[in-house]
Amino acid sequence: MGLVGTILSLPFAPVRGVGWVVDKVRQAAEDEYYDPGPIQEELVNLEQARIEGRVDEEEFARREEELLHRLQEISAYRLQQGAQPGP
Repeated sequence: MGLVGTILSLPFAPVRGVGWVVDKVRQAAEDEYYDPGPIQEELVNLEQARIEGRVDEEEFARREEELLHRLQEISAYRLQQGAQPGP
């Protein structure tokens, strides 16, 4: 882009800046949402709760299924994005 193009596009610079910030916030939110670490930690905590008797077998099975389904969703997303399926 030449000098004239740069000068003419200056009024749009704030819009491009806001778009860049929104994109960075979206990316950070996706990174956090698709992080398998908290789900794996929750699985460990759930197992510990079952061992200690704080969770019965029925609740354990239901919650474990939900968490494993979430891990599958994360793995599929990471594969789609070209990343490794696990940490």
